[in-house]
Amino acid sequence: MKTIPVNVKYLHDVWKEHDLAYSTEYSAGVDLRACIDVPELEIGPGEKAAIPAGLAIEILEPSIAAYVFSRSGLGTKQGLTVSQGVGVIDPDYRGEIKVSLLNTSGEVRRIERGQRIAQLVFMPVFQGAFQIVDQLGATDRGAGGFGSTGTI
Repeated sequence: MKTIPVNVKYLHDVWKEHDLAYSTEYSAGVDLRACIDVPELEIGPGEKAAIPAGLAIEILEPSIAAYVFSRSGLGTKQGLTVSQGVGVIDPDYRGEIKVSLLNTSGEVRRIERGQRIAQLVFMPVFQGAFQIVDQLGATDRGAGGFGSTGTI
């Protein structure tokens, strides 16, 4: 698997207890942890919480960005997902990474200090070279969307 150089600055003591490392040889994402100063944090049904990940990164390749995705087990079993779907960490951002979790379950959920709460994935990005036009090219689909091609 290809790797890219990324500088990491730890901002919280949780990282003294854990390594920032991939779980398996072929893991696409590295786990981010809840870097909170209390033993646990409660998130009520339908509520969001911005949880610090206790680290900042410097991606050394400008054509790569980092993305914060939900952990599948946390989302499936607990109903805790990244609130905006996916968080984007631009290659020039140097602040602390925070994970906004949304409780989609009907019960109060608890996040413990140091718990794995999301995963960080690095992927290439492209910027568009915009050309303003009066008309777009025609296709069979046209402007159809939101299920216009069927459901099965």
